[in-house]
Amino acid sequence: MIKSIKLILSIVISLIINANVFAEDVKISGSNLIVDGNVYTIKGICYNPVNVGQNIRSFDNIDKDLKLMEEAGINTIRVYSPIDDLSVLDKISKAGIKIIIGFGYNQEGYYDILSGTFLDYVRKYKGHEAILMWELGNEYNYHPEWFDGDIQNWYNALNNAAKMIKELDKNHPVTTAHGELPEFELLETCDQIDVWGMNVYRWDNPESIFEQWRAISSKPMYLSEAGADSYMVKATEKYEAGENQKAQADAVSNILNVIFKHQDVCSGVAVFAFTDELWKAGNNDVQDTGGRAPNSSGVPYDGAPNEEYWGILDVDRNKKLSFEVVKSIYNSIP
Repeated sequence: MIKSIKLILSIVISLIINANVFAEDVKISGSNLIVDGNVYTIKGICYNPVNVGQNIRSFDNIDKDLKLMEEAGINTIRVYSPIDDLSVLDKISKAGIKIIIGFGYNQEGYYDILSGTFLDYVRKYKGHEAILMWELGNEYNYHPEWFDGDIQNWYNALNNAAKMIKELDKNHPVTTAHGELPEFELLETCDQIDVWGMNVYRWDNPESIFEQWRAISSKPMYLSEAGADSYMVKATEKYEAGENQKAQADAVSNILNVIFKHQDVCSGVAVFAFTDELWKAGNNDVQDTGGRAPNSSGVPYDGAPNEEYWGILDVDRNKKLSFEVVKSIYNSIP
């Protein structure tokens, strides 16, 4: 009898887990994200931790990173490719942080859109309480060459992928990270997108984007990337050339203060980025200047994106001045 009861309980527990009842309900209400009945503001960070000398993401420092994120008031991590490690997802959830899971179009069959394997990931992890949203693509509108020279091929794939996700998972919105403000016609073409993410670099003041968005849509939006690097290629009246954490900190402060004045329109931001990434512009063992970032002439305060200097921490997790800015502002937002 006892064995039978234990067997029944085991089956019930298994069914509960497979039914994904542990996943928090994420919904849309007007222009807001709602998590378990409450408005959710994304106090986020773009997270792609790559160790010195490497070019592949590693979660070796996840415990230290999560402590730093908690200190900074970060409640959301945005990743550019899926995290297929339950222990890492569990640690992120335990820290009280949610994840925006990004899917690429062509990742050689690794949970990507082209192969359709992204749906395998959704099936596998849609019940995990760390998931906030599914995100399709990152600034692909800047790269028609990836889609036979016709960006409409991407938009068709984007909308179809969003529809397929929503057929599998009713509990998490689908978003995309578009380069800058999408045109109204694109919103109609991609009507399956629930939340529009936008990578926006308008110097240190993105304020104009919010009225522009309000004029074309009532859907939720967030800034999927915003921020500044800590290297000045040229001096200005206020900032010296070279490594300049003060310039980065001032820019991040101005940007975040503007964003959170517009919470009636904007659901938040993922600051780019958590750590410096030494793999982007030359020798992976040293920090190089330069790097390619299309449509980034709006980077404060020199108009030049130095791709290896975007972290609010350096690659060894030493805090830059911008870390303290993020910490102060994020911890002041309910």
